[in-house]
Amino acid sequence: MAQELSPATQGARHETVAAVDLGSNSFHMIVARINGGHMQIIDRLKESVRLGEGLTENKYLDPQVAERALVCLERFGQRLRDFPLGSVRAVGTNTLRQLRPETRFLEQAELALGHPIEVIAGREEARLIYLGVAHGLAAGPERRLVVDIGGGSTEIIVGQRFSARLRESLHMGCVSMTRRHFADGRIGTKAMQKAELTGALEVRPIREIFRRSAWASAVGSSGTIKSIAAVVMAEGWSEDGISAPSLARLRDAMVECGKASALNLRGLTEDRKPVFPGGVAVLLAVFDTLGITHMQVSDYALREGLVYEMMGRGHHADVRERTVSTLSRQFQIDQEHGRRVEATALQLYQQAAGPWSLSQRSHALMLSWAARLHEIGVMVSHSQYQKHGAYLLRNADLAGFTRQEQAVLAALVLGHRRKFPVQEFLGLPRGIQDCARRLCVILRLAVLLHRGRSPVTKPNPELQAEGETLSLGFPDRWLQDHPLAQLELEQEGILLGAAGITLGFH
Repeated sequence: MAQELSPATQGARHETVAAVDLGSNSFHMIVARINGGHMQIIDRLKESVRLGEGLTENKYLDPQVAERALVCLERFGQRLRDFPLGSVRAVGTNTLRQLRPETRFLEQAELALGHPIEVIAGREEARLIYLGVAHGLAAGPERRLVVDIGGGSTEIIVGQRFSARLRESLHMGCVSMTRRHFADGRIGTKAMQKAELTGALEVRPIREIFRRSAWASAVGSSGTIKSIAAVVMAEGWSEDGISAPSLARLRDAMVECGKASALNLRGLTEDRKPVFPGGVAVLLAVFDTLGITHMQVSDYALREGLVYEMMGRGHHADVRERTVSTLSRQFQIDQEHGRRVEATALQLYQQAAGPWSLSQRSHALMLSWAARLHEIGVMVSHSQYQKHGAYLLRNADLAGFTRQEQAVLAALVLGHRRKFPVQEFLGLPRGIQDCARRLCVILRLAVLLHRGRSPVTKPNPELQAEGETLSLGFPDRWLQDHPLAQLELEQEGILLGAAGITLGFH
């Protein structure tokens, strides 16, 4: 794995890009050509891996399912072999969110695919789904309700134009619901009723806020909803999309048949049959709980959203920048001080980037954001505020950020003062431990130089880095004229020395 905090930070400066969606039911890949700000899909690949089927109670992965997934990723990897770093964005969703890190499956998956894989949080998945769906619909000012049923989670979003206003990720999907209520393949009246009630209970906490959000039309995406639409239209129960009566007729037809394997419905593919009952139960619950009477179906979903996100980042429309600015305002961070720390940190970074192999654009971005957010925990308590800040950044829903990026931000903020948190960096994926640790050292020095919070310009010391040895050079007599700064540097040398880093200054 390359020393890269996130492949997505490179932006879509490539003529041809690819997006890979590692879902709990299917793995999808699209290859698209970018031309003049427009996306033209030139290739699609899909395999029903059913990753969620192999998730054990203790959050490990069944070896046979893991092997099935890796073989699929190797096939995808053959198609992506000549794609440069940054032109492919691969994300994992519900099942990969739950897997224990010690399974090491993610590392194996990255080797098979040949590109980094990011695990995204449920609400971030919802935002990207909405972005994809919105680009596939005619532009209009009305608010839309978007529903995406995956293998292990269901995302529900209300948005307007290209912005998601409300977004939720619920812990139910076609695979998980089928395993819970239709594991033996039988579709009985009681089993279907229990499945619908389970789904309704999951939707209930968000029911009122979504009902009151004044959406004008409902849109569904993903394989489950597309399969349901294909069946109800092929059977003649609905002329366009999915209506509430057609969904009820589908439920009755399935119960009458009695077994998933025996379903003989026009439009239903063989690979969809095993998880179809759970998917129908989820959609029935969503229709009933949110009062949906009719749903359009979109061909676009998460993977298309990934491509549009890459295009946006390539044209300086990075949603993460908005997220950082919003956090700064919400948590009343001293933004002027944060900007001063950021400027010094980036100056030091430019000097250390070469010898410390910090050449990726993502390194500077993460350092910049950490500098601006390093005091976010003060809003909770000034005592040990670095710990409060790290907790917030690790666990908050940060639009645009992957879980790995949030973990790095949290580590940088935790380590910007006091004892250097060696174990925090060892807990990151091995491929990014060294670069994240070195970024933290740079951030610490920038924060230290602005300890007095004075708006007066600092001396811009020269930084030399060689291995684990650092040397800061100040203008003549500056240290003698600033004895407090000299004492702080001496103390910092002791703290860094305990982490195996030597700091010298003159």
